[in-house]
Amino acid sequence: MALVSPYLKRIPSWVQRAYPSLIWRVERASKEVFLTFDDGPHPEVTRFVMDCLAVYNAKATFFCVGEQIEKHPAIFAEIKAAGHVVANHTYHHVNGWKTPSDGYFAEYERTERLTKTRLFRPPYGKITPSQRKRIGQESKIVLYNKLSADFDQTISEEQCLQNVLGKGLSAGDIILFHDSAKAEKRLRYALPKTLAYIYEKGLTVAPLSYELLS
Repeated sequence: MALVSPYLKRIPSWVQRAYPSLIWRVERASKEVFLTFDDGPHPEVTRFVMDCLAVYNAKATFFCVGEQIEKHPAIFAEIKAAGHVVANHTYHHVNGWKTPSDGYFAEYERTERLTKTRLFRPPYGKITPSQRKRIGQESKIVLYNKLSADFDQTISEEQCLQNVLGKGLSAGDIILFHDSAKAEKRLRYALPKTLAYIYEKGLTVAPLSYELLS
């Protein structure tokens, strides 16, 4: 899950400038936007996401929870076999502000052994300076600049879509969805429409990588 309510659906530029060591968007992108999915893998929801992406031959980035990887190894293998990128979202989806740094780094390391891509996203967007410094020595810490808020059960499917598309999309945007049961209703509505919009605008969907962000 991303930032808990109240949360920012679009990350202001001043916030991005205040934390330059974090990746908010991909400045060097020419036509690419970057769809990312947190909290999986989930057998039904993740397969729905991959089916949607396959319509456009689009490749995305899945920030996986280690515990979910080990519960659902087959769907984790399917993500990689389809050419998508898997990345680290801690083992138990822990809140960095409430977790001692040594324990948080152990969560990171345990999941990094499974994902091996040196891309990390902190659950809830919450990470302390010491955690950020330590993990940043090994991995790129990836946030986002567009939040769908599909996890928020108080918003409508249309509001979820507008959170992503309301002010348009630009090359380099990193968009956050969730391949989880909690987000499924809003995701099923918003993701196909988001993909259609991206390709109608002449943009493409690309995966993230450590090299791209270096």
